[in-house]
Amino acid sequence: MTMHPISNKGFMALCLGLAMFCSLAVQAQEPMPLALKQAIDLSLQNSKQLKVNKAKIEAATGQLRQALDNRLPDVKISGAYLFLTTPNINLKTGGKDSSGSAFPQPNQAMYGMASVNMPLYAGLKVRYGIESARYLEKAAEADAGYNKEQVIFSSINAYCNLYKSIAAVKLVKENLNQSKQRDKDFENLEKNGLLARNDLLKAQLQTANIELALVNAENNLKLAMVSLNLIMGLPEQTTLQPDTTGFDQSFTPATIEAYEQQAFTNRKDIEALNLRKKAVGAEVHAAKGELYPSIGLTGGYIAGYIPKLVTATNIVNVGVGVQYNLSSLWKGKSSIAIAQANEREIAATQDMLNDNIRLSINKAYQNFLSAQKRIEVQGKSVINAAENYRITKNKHDNSLVTTTELLDANVALLESKIALEEAKADIVVAYNSLLEEAGILTNNQPVK
Repeated sequence: MTMHPISNKGFMALCLGLAMFCSLAVQAQEPMPLALKQAIDLSLQNSKQLKVNKAKIEAATGQLRQALDNRLPDVKISGAYLFLTTPNINLKTGGKDSSGSAFPQPNQAMYGMASVNMPLYAGLKVRYGIESARYLEKAAEADAGYNKEQVIFSSINAYCNLYKSIAAVKLVKENLNQSKQRDKDFENLEKNGLLARNDLLKAQLQTANIELALVNAENNLKLAMVSLNLIMGLPEQTTLQPDTTGFDQSFTPATIEAYEQQAFTNRKDIEALNLRKKAVGAEVHAAKGELYPSIGLTGGYIAGYIPKLVTATNIVNVGVGVQYNLSSLWKGKSSIAIAQANEREIAATQDMLNDNIRLSINKAYQNFLSAQKRIEVQGKSVINAAENYRITKNKHDNSLVTTTELLDANVALLESKIALEEAKADIVVAYNSLLEEAGILTNNQPVK
């Protein structure tokens, strides 16, 4: 087999292709910078729940068109071509007519019919059917608005969980490096007879525990990353780098009464329930319409042809038809009772929803105040824990405290730092949860 040398152009193209491939591979491994506003936008764009709501809105719009079509006339066209057998006709006149000719014996027939029925009055069933369908369409749109707020809050919650996980991994890694360095220092001290073997083993044991804590923190980080990627519609293995600048801002809440008032004005689930109540009210009127007659304008055209016997054309009829279903006098009552029961059910559901909204707003408000207080407390705890570790380390270096006390001070400092980062994320979640309960989260998205 003859081997052909690669030309200079081919070699350059190969090198260029390899360089581009390596560049793409490096870019694929780089974390994707992600602001909170971007995460929310991607979540809204790719939300499966909102796609379901969109389909429901389209279905409700189709039902409205169907209800509107009931105002249009019904037009029917029919026709037939028939084969006829030879009839056995025995006339007393001897089978002949008065003119003495034989009676015709047709073997085929054709006819065509066209009819138009225009409803004029149907007990207001058409009108209230349209009204009910229109309310249900608006209710489906309100459901979509309510779910939109839930999607926004879910993305904020997932974003904050990712921030907490990244902060935990970072702090544990820093502490692990310090612990490993301490182990080296203790080993040198132990070799020189300045530290008991037991103290070195305690320090190494704490290093092992920190390594296990790092494994758990990294697992939590991977899960938080996958969760946010799925919410945003990105590949689950995408590495994200959230923007941390928004976690140091302060929040100034309004009063509980103000949030309750905003909730009853802005919450989409309340709006959807009100619209469904109106739709059921229209259904009650439509059910009562069954007790009234239906009046319609009718018209038709008929043409027929029987060979050797008759030809009929231009047969037009126009009139007004009245139809009344007598069974509605006893059957219609059940439909009215069902519609009225649905109306009462929605009214009771409204009362329950109002109570739940008041309770949820109070709960969200107290959670926010607790998160706000936790920020203050954890900030002081980090300062105190850092000072405590500094003092304890100085005392340990001068053999005034035990190694156990030093390691405990180190653990306390790590835990206080992690708790502070978690508190920074929790207050963002708590504040946005309060906005969601008030139905104003969509209008208060972050601008970054």
